[in-house]
Amino acid sequence: MSGTIGSNILSHSGTVAETAAGLNWVSTVVTASTVTVESGNGYWINTTSNTCTITLPASAEAGDNIVIVDFARTWGTNKIIIDSNGLNFQGNADTFTVEYTTSGQSVNLIYSDSTKGWLPLEDDVVADEPVAPTIQRGIFAYGYASSSNVSMSNLLGSNGVIATDVTGVGTARRNLAAAGYGGDKGIFAYGYVSSYTSVSNLVSNSGVIASDVSGVGTARNNLSGAKYGGDKGIFAYGKATPYYSLKNLVNSSGVIAADVTGVGTAREGTASSDYGTDKAIFAYGDTGSGVSMSNLVNNSGVVAADVTGVGTARSGLTAVSYGEGLAAFAYGYASDRVSTKNLVNINGVIAADVTGVGTARNGGGAAPYGGDKGAYAYGEGGSGSISVKNLLSNVGIISADVTGVGTARSYVSGVGYSYTA
Repeated sequence: MSGTIGSNILSHSGTVAETAAGLNWVSTVVTASTVTVESGNGYWINTTSNTCTITLPASAEAGDNIVIVDFARTWGTNKIIIDSNGLNFQGNADTFTVEYTTSGQSVNLIYSDSTKGWLPLEDDVVADEPVAPTIQRGIFAYGYASSSNVSMSNLLGSNGVIATDVTGVGTARRNLAAAGYGGDKGIFAYGYVSSYTSVSNLVSNSGVIASDVSGVGTARNNLSGAKYGGDKGIFAYGKATPYYSLKNLVNSSGVIAADVTGVGTAREGTASSDYGTDKAIFAYGDTGSGVSMSNLVNNSGVVAADVTGVGTARSGLTAVSYGEGLAAFAYGYASDRVSTKNLVNINGVIAADVTGVGTARNGGGAAPYGGDKGAYAYGEGGSGSISVKNLLSNVGIISADVTGVGTARSYVSGVGYSYTA
C-alpha cells in the first residue's frame, strides 16, 4: 500500500483523511434484523440469514462518521435498509427508502448539516472476492459385476481418463451413495451387501479409500449424496423396507450425523449434485413408479419442499456438477432405460429434457474432474453391466461413449476429490 495513511477505514491506497475523533470498530458482528448504530463506530453487518434495518442516531453533528461493512458478502441476497431516524439522507427526508443491495459493499457515512444530512463519502464494493478452489479428480467405486457385489475403485484423472481397477477397498456392496466433504475429499456410504447396510468409507484428497466405519444412520440403499456449503456433505432418501424421507448431514471432518426425517417425498433412486457453489439438489426417484420432482438444499443443509414437473419421471439416474455452479442429471430408467439429460442452472432450476446423450442405461455413477467438467461411467444397459464413460464438457455437452474403462459393473457411485490436477 503506497501513500500516507491516517485512519484507513476502507483500505484504500493514497492519502485518507483521519476521522474527527477516530473510528472505533464494534467487535460483535451484527446478525440481527435490526440494529441502532452510533457515530464514531464501524459495524460488521452479516445478512446471511436475514435483511437488516440499520437505524442511524436521532441527532448528529457535522463530521460525525459511521462505517458499515458487508461482513459475509450477502447484501446482494439479503439487503440492508438505512433508517435515518428523522434526519435527512443525501438531502432527502427520512420518508425516502435507502437500501444497499450489493454483495461485498461497504458504506462510509459522514453527517454534513440539517439540509443534506448523512452523505455517503464512499460506498465501495470489494471486487476481488476469493474464489474457491475447484475439484480436479474423481473416483468411481463399488457396484455389482458378474452376479456379485464388488469392492473395487477406479480413479478419474484431471484429464478425464479413468484408470485401471484397484481392488479391496472396503465392504463389497452396491446401490450406495457418495458425497463430497472437507472441500477436497469424499465419502461413500450405505448400500446393499446381503442386506441393507450403514457402512461408510472416507476418501482422502489423494484418492485413497479408508477402511469401513459402521453404524452411521439408518441402513438403506438406493439413496444419493452431494456436497453443500463448500465443505460438507448430505445423504438423503433411499429404501430398506419402506421408502425413506430422511437425510444425514456430513460435517467437514467426514462424520455422518444422525437421521433427520421428513425431508420431502419418501423415495428411492434419486440423483443429486452440488450447484451454485455451495448448495445441492436432489431430483427424480421412484415411489413405486418414477417421479419427476426435485428438492433444493441450501448452504446450511436444509432440504426444501418438493418441486414437481422437472423433466421425464425416472429413477436410477445420476448427476454431476460442471461449469461454474451448474449441474446435469442424465440417464436413468423410466418405462425402459433412457438416454436423457436435464441441465440445472445456477439457481437450481432444472431445464427440459435433451435426448440421445450416449448409451441408455441406469445404475451408473458420476464424478467431477478438471475443475469444471464431469464424467458419467458404468451402469446397466440392455444386456447387463457395461464399461463405458461419457464426458460432460464445461458447457453441458455430453460426449460419445468411450468403452473399456475398467470392469463392467452397475450400481456404482462416484465422487470428486483433490484440488490438485
